[in-house]
Amino acid sequence: MLISIRNKKTYRPLVLTAIILSMFMAAIEGTIVSTAMPGIVSELGSFSLFSWVFSSYLLMQAVTILIFGKLSDLFGRKPIFIFGVVVFLIGSFLCGYAQSMEQLILFRFMQGLGAGAVQPIALTIVGDMYSVEERSKIQGYLASVWGISAVIGPALGGIFVQYIDWAWVFWMNIPLGLLSLCGVMMFLHEKTEQKKQVIDYKGAFLLFISITSFMLVLIEGGVRWDWLSLPIVGLTIIGGGGLVLFIIQEKRIVEPMMPLEIWKYRLILLANAATCTSGMIIIGVSSFLPTFVQGVMEETPIVAGFTLTTMSIGWPIASTIAGKLQLKIGYRNTALFGGVLLLIGGLLFVLLTPERGPLWAGAGSFFIGAGMGLSSTPFLVAIQSSVDWKMRGIATASNMFMRILGSSIGAALLGSILNSRLKEHLIAYQDDPEQSLTIDQANLLLDAEKRSNLAEETLTILQDGLTLSLKSVYMGLSIIAIITFVFIILLPKNKDEKSETS
Repeated sequence: MLISIRNKKTYRPLVLTAIILSMFMAAIEGTIVSTAMPGIVSELGSFSLFSWVFSSYLLMQAVTILIFGKLSDLFGRKPIFIFGVVVFLIGSFLCGYAQSMEQLILFRFMQGLGAGAVQPIALTIVGDMYSVEERSKIQGYLASVWGISAVIGPALGGIFVQYIDWAWVFWMNIPLGLLSLCGVMMFLHEKTEQKKQVIDYKGAFLLFISITSFMLVLIEGGVRWDWLSLPIVGLTIIGGGGLVLFIIQEKRIVEPMMPLEIWKYRLILLANAATCTSGMIIIGVSSFLPTFVQGVMEETPIVAGFTLTTMSIGWPIASTIAGKLQLKIGYRNTALFGGVLLLIGGLLFVLLTPERGPLWAGAGSFFIGAGMGLSSTPFLVAIQSSVDWKMRGIATASNMFMRILGSSIGAALLGSILNSRLKEHLIAYQDDPEQSLTIDQANLLLDAEKRSNLAEETLTILQDGLTLSLKSVYMGLSIIAIITFVFIILLPKNKDEKSETS
């Protein structure tokens, strides 16, 4: 085990600065790519693969985040963090050179592999360096830094796409990652106890197979394959079988990738469940809102970026408040306030129409961001405080895993809803050979020049189809917000926290 990260050789302010840079990199990556995707799709084509750009990245994070959390408990935080940053930077470099959507998806897998180590280990290092009292404030600062940096992302993504080149949304990660690497390598010092390590690679593989199968079902079901077709049925069986074998594997192995006992704590179970569903909400907003603003409202990438920037403003403001508020009224009541704001944001998106304009869309984003800020910080602090040092890495990783898993499922599920509804809409016009439209022709809406060359009738058909499809997506998002609120209500009250987590 690690002895103590708080010793005379570790310079906390400089290590914290390096961690902040890595969080900044992660924040920029998320918001820039979301804003840039309409421009990327308009150039590379294959609109039907839109959600895979997000899903591939999130899938690798979901599969690796737990095993990297476990590896950090065994080998130390520093080497795992360094590995993650290096792989993330290589993936970012290659993404900028992608010549097709298939290549971009492949390189996003590599980015996700690196991100699976960077994000949970960064938060765990902070958890090691600071006491419980300090941690609440520092985690709030980290969330604020993430949010403040994310304010730059959407607008910057719009500028890159509109005036420079979309490749820079990936390449700008490189200097940030190198600075973060230098800080951790030079100023973080820790000791590990030498012992035989048992790594649950089989568990990781089974989880990968299971999640990948279910994501294929969600994304391709009703679009490429019928719901009762042999591929869908086969993938469902593979996914279910892989999940059962994963649980069996975790029960029998000495060092499981995900110790099942952590799920016996009511606080951890419910906080992680709410984190999972809130991850679905956040990906639903960030993935599809820029497409609506650019493709249906016919606004520029910069304006689309603005609608996501408001979410990034609401998040850090609420996170800063949450760090102080939970010390006064408790994590549960603080999270409840966040749940209410998520409900308001979901309602605003359900009522979103092209006529309401980007300001309405930005208001919905702001409430979603504020709701995330008031709920995510209390969840993480409560979970880290409920376990000892030996379990803190995997407990932190479990929370990150559930958010990434939620985002993965959300990207696949909501992407499936989008494609299925759009396909249904376009099928109605297939009888006319001159109006034979496909899902991938929605690419044309995302480029102003190509859009202007469309016949008026074709433009109307595509925009109406995209509007109806995204309306269904936001209905789903609103339902998920309600489920999240229910999970928060079921959290143990503060007076029960000690008994639940001791």
